[in-house]
Amino acid sequence: MKVQFTKMTGAGNDFVLVDNRDGRLRFRPEQIARLCNRHYGIGADGMLVAETDGEQDRIRMRYYNADGGEASLCGNGARCFARFLQPLLKEEDGGTVSFLTGAGLIQATFEGEGVSITMPDPSAARLRQLVSTRHGPLEVHWIHTGVPHLVVFVRSVDGIDVEELGRELRWLADFAPDGVNADFVELLGPDRISVRTYERGVEAETLACGTGVTAAAVVAHLVKGVSPPVSVLVRSGDWLRVGFERTDDRIQGVRLEGPATVIFTGEVEVEE
Repeated sequence: MKVQFTKMTGAGNDFVLVDNRDGRLRFRPEQIARLCNRHYGIGADGMLVAETDGEQDRIRMRYYNADGGEASLCGNGARCFARFLQPLLKEEDGGTVSFLTGAGLIQATFEGEGVSITMPDPSAARLRQLVSTRHGPLEVHWIHTGVPHLVVFVRSVDGIDVEELGRELRWLADFAPDGVNADFVELLGPDRISVRTYERGVEAETLACGTGVTAAAVVAHLVKGVSPPVSVLVRSGDWLRVGFERTDDRIQGVRLEGPATVIFTGEVEVEE
């Protein structure tokens, strides 16, 4: 079958987007994995599909990792998804769109080249845990920002072997069976951090991760006193910003802001 698609990037986190609001397309995990393959497909960290939710009469964002498995949310993906919807829904800059995800309703605002989205309030933070790694005990911080993340503070993100340590943390028995994404965080200032992320489902480091940036910013505030809004430097060299409010020990009103850009559009033949 022939499929029209749009290739987009959110701070280096890249995606294949497809409009399936009419419900005529059905994708199997192996088809999605093939489309995301950088040698045999379009190439992407994941795939975003626009569908119509008949019960709530809203657009639903379905997010699939590069391995074809579905996940509840992708922060940078949601920002790209909003930009993808903008011309379809004829929204101007300064306008807003809303859509459903596996983690709840997302509202997006268009601000020039950037897109700002609401994020789920973080839940069930488990801070200052010690885990065993092949290099010895390591202090980690678990938090759920739509998907589970493990935050590790390091002296320099450039000195970390993200592929090796990230893969080990991702599969730790402590966090089975779902596993975690692993975020390595360097403090840059009172309201700035740098983050590198190993993403489950991609099973590699990505140039940016929206839920990871959010997790890192919130944990940096809770543990290190970093002040919101937090500016976050990601591996691509782009900056994202995470705003939120704190009431006692509760974090709420989380927003993720950053660029969302169309790279190209096209048509691809998908083997049925």
